[in-house]
Amino acid sequence: MSVLNGILNFIVTDIFGQGAIFLALIALIGLVLQKKPFSEIVRGTILTAIGFFVLTTGTGIVSDQTVSGLSRAFAALFPATVPANEIGAATIMEDYAQPIGIVMIVAFLINIIFARFSKKWKSIFLTGHMLYWFPFIFIAAGVNAGLRGFPLIALATVFTALYMIVSPNVMRPLVKEVTGGDESFTIGHPTTILSVIAGYLGKVVGNKEKSTEDIKFPKGLGFLREVYITGSILIGLTYIVIIAVLSARGLNPAEVIGYDTTTFTFIFQRVLYFGAGVSILLTGVRMLISEIVPAFKGFAEKIVPGAIPALDCPVLFPYAPNALFIGFLCCLVTSTITVLLTVNVFPAAIVPLIFACFFEGGTAAIVANATGGVRGCIIGSIVNGAIIILLVGFGTYFYDKTINDWMLVFGGQDFSFWGIIEGTVAKLLVGLGL
Repeated sequence: MSVLNGILNFIVTDIFGQGAIFLALIALIGLVLQKKPFSEIVRGTILTAIGFFVLTTGTGIVSDQTVSGLSRAFAALFPATVPANEIGAATIMEDYAQPIGIVMIVAFLINIIFARFSKKWKSIFLTGHMLYWFPFIFIAAGVNAGLRGFPLIALATVFTALYMIVSPNVMRPLVKEVTGGDESFTIGHPTTILSVIAGYLGKVVGNKEKSTEDIKFPKGLGFLREVYITGSILIGLTYIVIIAVLSARGLNPAEVIGYDTTTFTFIFQRVLYFGAGVSILLTGVRMLISEIVPAFKGFAEKIVPGAIPALDCPVLFPYAPNALFIGFLCCLVTSTITVLLTVNVFPAAIVPLIFACFFEGGTAAIVANATGGVRGCIIGSIVNGAIIILLVGFGTYFYDKTINDWMLVFGGQDFSFWGIIEGTVAKLLVGLGL
């Protein structure tokens, strides 16, 4: 048994749990199946891993050096009263590590088998860290409802497999809108519910001929055409406003956000960090796509005919970076207003979810821009800002005993939406005596 546990832990931790290794392995298998020369196999495998690592490094800089500071500021401005979890996110990760690993592996195999025999839904879910987080949230929702043992693992497996199959294939036509017809990949990321809402809303209210990327600037402001500069300036202005509000509320911005430099230096550094992070991220996207898509043809030809990879949401960022920033700001403003309007409505106090607004909301804004241009991007993002708060709020009823502490920071999108559905089914199963 200890040997089996060791093998399971190795697969979960060192293969599925390491995105660079996981995607490099996929590239390796794909290139070998295509009978590529040894030098091409080595090159493609290593560059895939490097591309993913560069992408995640850029994402980490944006998240850790800019988004997280805003998150701490909003948490201070909207103090959340979180009911004490009976179990907690850390305990779920530790005590249910084996069930989460089993769910992850079985669900991924189901995804491959389904894609192999399906005529139209051919995506393979390859977003490494999400392969872990979805089993985690489904196990937590099941435990919260009272499920244990085999019924818990079985239900979490069914929902994880459903998500891996349904979400990327629902996203595929929307991704095609963004890429201008490129069907070589789709998105496997919890932005789906927000992207679907914003994307199809954009079709109704917008005009895709007037894209956010075509916004014209006066000659004197031509530098704003550079996405790194535009995004950095917007982040800098956001920090200026947030720090001013913190000070007006009698809070010490340095203590709340966590910096030991002068305020000017801190803001200037955040501006540079954001620009550098986005630059690195986009470089990683180009590297990853240029390697993983050709390598994945081996799967499409030999194992799963017609298969396409479902990848992380930043692969869409280069297509409409202006939409990303516009969507983030619109989403953030609406989320903040919704938080104020829903005080004392839910079991736990909600704060604006900065991570969901940027990554999931920003991706949805890119989709909405593709379907509805500037107007679609803005309206879709405004609507999504409210939906993010409502989703995480209603989700508190399904995670109040387990991972509310985690969901109130990282929820508000598919984690909350699918968790509510699975939690409802789990409660029905418990009611039936399972």
